Amino acid sequence: MRIVSLCPSLTELVFDLGRGEGLVGITRYCVHPIEGVAAVEQVGGAKDPDLARIVALAPDVVLMNDEENRREDFESLAAAGLRCVSSLPRDPAGTAAMVRQIGAELGRAGPAEEIARDIEARAERVRRAAEGLPVVRWAYLVWRKPWMTVNGDTFAHSLLTLPGGRNVFAELPKRYPKIQPADLSGADPDLVLLGTEPFPFAARHVAELAELAGLPLERFLIADGEYLSWHGSRTPDGIDYAEGLIRAARGGPRAR
Repeated sequence: MRIVSLCPSLTELVFDLGRGEGLVGITRYCVHPIEGVAAVEQVGGAKDPDLARIVALAPDVVLMNDEENRREDFESLAAAGLRCVSSLPRDPAGTAAMVRQIGAELGRAGPAEEIARDIEARAERVRRAAEGLPVVRWAYLVWRKPWMTVNGDTFAHSLLTLPGGRNVFAELPKRYPKIQPADLSGADPDLVLLGTEPFPFAARHVAELAELAGLPLERFLIADGEYLSWHGSRTPDGIDYAEGLIRAARGGPRAR
């Protein structure tokens, strides 16, 4: 089977399903697993793929993401006769369903079922463990200039809500709304997370935003954006990671 993946988390999933040898094209942003992706041809980026090259590679399936990839690229590849499968899970349940779907597409239903059940089991464990615990009000920043956060219709929201978190910007209409430091100050969250992707937040940005918002520095934390935004075989550990972040805000052991 010949596979092209235009989404980093799906590329990782293909390898974890045991189909890495079938990958003939990936994006330049597909970085896991390091040794595996090094041997696969890059066919552009998620939003600027080399469509002609992808068609020439004659894949049996092209794996895409509704958010990371452009609809017009999906339609162009489909019009060229390629089978394109696109998805956009918004929570662990949707991710488990996606893993099963892709496992079926790749003839790896068994391994996919193992990953899907792990996702479901961990999500249920975390949900139950959070019952009766204090709610942690959080904000998760994904971009700078302008500052951007996530609303309640995002994957990161679902992971951080599962262990008893409450998104202070959940009700904003756009999935990735722009905010001002004053909005953050007014919302007064218990925990402010700055993700490492898509914008590579670092310690200096923590200090900058804490000062602009006038909030205590100890409420701010750099968070692993891959764990909080990649859906697929990374999701089981992402669920545990999100639980650790919320636990730390309650005064428990910090997430690794």
